[in-house]
Amino acid sequence: MPPLRNPLDAVALLRCPVCSAPVAPASDTVAGGIRCAGGHAFDGARQGYVNLLTGKGTSFIPDTADMVAARSAFLDAGHYRPLMDAVRAAAARLLAGAAEPVVVDAGAGTGHYLAPVLEAVPQSRAVALDLSKYALRRAARTCPQALCVVWDLWRALPLADGAADLVLNIFAPRNPEEYARILRPGGRLLVVTPAPGHLETLRSIVPLLAIDTDKAERLAASLGSHFEPAGTEELAVPLELGPEDLRNLVMMGPNAHHVDPVSLDKAAGAPLAGVEARFTISIFGKRH
Repeated sequence: MPPLRNPLDAVALLRCPVCSAPVAPASDTVAGGIRCAGGHAFDGARQGYVNLLTGKGTSFIPDTADMVAARSAFLDAGHYRPLMDAVRAAAARLLAGAAEPVVVDAGAGTGHYLAPVLEAVPQSRAVALDLSKYALRRAARTCPQALCVVWDLWRALPLADGAADLVLNIFAPRNPEEYARILRPGGRLLVVTPAPGHLETLRSIVPLLAIDTDKAERLAASLGSHFEPAGTEELAVPLELGPEDLRNLVMMGPNAHHVDPVSLDKAAGAPLAGVEARFTISIFGKRH
């Protein structure tokens, strides 16, 4: 097994969010932060990430510490391992033959999906972008070879044109124009979305956010100006959930902002069988 990449290897892929100049590490650790030739400096955290948000930051609400803790507990328990394995296999196939590929995880969260990709393609340089510093603290531990960066995906990404061979976008906001800009010619975008029927049995007990029945069509339409479809895979994962697993599943994502605690406690305390997670893994190629 080759040694892990140093996360600072990926700093050269970044651009200053203030003036767009190249940046360089301010020291020999991520905690030392980065700076550009124009004098703009960005703090690093001892937990292993760099914060590039400037000015007023963002109006969007990042995942909270409780949401991140629930997600880590759920994913660490292996419930979504088949999805992680599928993402790993797809990424390995897409990056086959690349000597030193670059992977950007747009909405990396805790790094649970990026880590298997980097295990499969250990020569990769990687950048993990997320709005939540709590998530990136976990990501820095889950995939220590990745450069973890606090950033708002709705803004222009702090990456050079054509920097990436593969962009991962897993249950995260999509910024098609920027994803196309940072991808090299021939690069690929890998998107994971919930599929119709996702958690349907649980949905009958807990009022979860709805899943669009035409989500695949809407996804392709939203990306159509910049990307063309290059393959899809449907994945169904049966779930065996104890009470704590169920709570973590509901509280690890956007449902945490909407769920009724009474309904959740009722669901967690009742026998529940036949819960199935359903996902669509979509590959897109950059339009010329």
